[in-house]
Amino acid sequence: MLRSLFLLAALTLAHPVQAETRVPKSQAEISMGFAPVVREARPAVVNIYARIIRPGRQRGLFSDPFFRDFFGDVPSPRPRVQNSLGSGVILSDDGYVVSNYHVVGQASEIRVVTADRREFSAEVVLGDEESDVAILRLDDAEHLPFLRLRDSDEVEVGELVLAIGNPFGIGQTVSSGIVSGLARSGVATGNARGYFIQTDAAINPGNSGGALIDVNGDLIGINTSILSRSGGSNGIGFAIPANLVTEFLRQARAGHESFQRPWAGMAGQPMSAGIAESFGLTFPEGVVISDLHPDSPVGQAGFRVGDTVTHVDGEEVNSPSEMMFRMSIAGIGGEVTMTRLRDGERDERRVALMPPPDEPPAEETVLDERSVLPGLAVARVNPAVILRLNLPLSAEGVVVEDPGPYGVRAGLQRGDILSAVNGEAVERPGDLVQVLRETGRWLRFDLLRRGQPVTLRLRL
Repeated sequence: MLRSLFLLAALTLAHPVQAETRVPKSQAEISMGFAPVVREARPAVVNIYARIIRPGRQRGLFSDPFFRDFFGDVPSPRPRVQNSLGSGVILSDDGYVVSNYHVVGQASEIRVVTADRREFSAEVVLGDEESDVAILRLDDAEHLPFLRLRDSDEVEVGELVLAIGNPFGIGQTVSSGIVSGLARSGVATGNARGYFIQTDAAINPGNSGGALIDVNGDLIGINTSILSRSGGSNGIGFAIPANLVTEFLRQARAGHESFQRPWAGMAGQPMSAGIAESFGLTFPEGVVISDLHPDSPVGQAGFRVGDTVTHVDGEEVNSPSEMMFRMSIAGIGGEVTMTRLRDGERDERRVALMPPPDEPPAEETVLDERSVLPGLAVARVNPAVILRLNLPLSAEGVVVEDPGPYGVRAGLQRGDILSAVNGEAVERPGDLVQVLRETGRWLRFDLLRRGQPVTLRLRL
């Protein structure tokens, strides 16, 4: 009976742009179910076939640079070809398409097939592994059907939704369900990190990048992953909200090659019941600031360690990923209003949205063949480097960006912060270059790795 009522409420007019929810007036309309909505939306959902070429890997002794030097050049194994299958959604009549980064992000060749069987070559114009979003541009495309992006902040738990995609490569398929949760963060699989819409509409492999639409045919999210122990749909799927897709599309049209997200310059944690009690609050809410970079725009707006951010632009935030989502959809160059809770008092602060400063200069350096560790890439720590390598906000000095083949043998890892080499302090990449030129038969690295002191010794 309940599902019948849902179906009655879901019937819409034939064109999504003019649609409004209404009660059907005849048995014929009742029998149509979701057909009018699907008929209008499905032409804008595409199948994506991606070809990824991955380099072959040396195995065994020949993966070690020492043995490669000893035995001479060894033929590299053949590259591996990996095929990826997924879905996408057309966002504009001139051929902009959104999909998941894990479907197309590393592809060397992308083929897009529309619902009417037309085929297009495509390229990724903007991709972001962290958000698992990629914007493609179809070659020689015009007058394409597309879906209208809805304000995903208006979506409510319990709304009827449809998932359209290409599960298992069997062809375009539609499944129905409801929005079963909002503000899901840290629960999706894969590389995506952020804020998701949860749905019980069936989502399976191949649905990735497909559309999650409402009963008016508007796009509210991009299906990205499922929560499953078996690999099949168990009724818990996650979609990237349309508001984030809107910002990706805006940046792609502006010519950005990588997604520009604002820098908060802070670390925080969700408020627990224990913290709320210590603050004298009746219930936990918001994100408690645990660390601030000296140049943090949040700190410059008047926040300090121990303060709580409860809202961004009037929307509740209860995790760092929710807070970053709110800042990301606002975009760099503007401001957001953050609600600050301190000593039981609330006020609002305007926070500038800015990229991480690339000051002092990173001085990125790759050691050449004259060094004892050729191929080692290092940089001077600054806010931009901290964000890119996910370093502690208090980090300073010289960081390893790529250990290179000889650095790996020495035990170095990406993100290691070097404090001294052979007892000599290194504060800039040039200091490291100089120390390595004067080294003897031994190397000793004093460094910080994930906040813990580590000492490495290598005999040359």
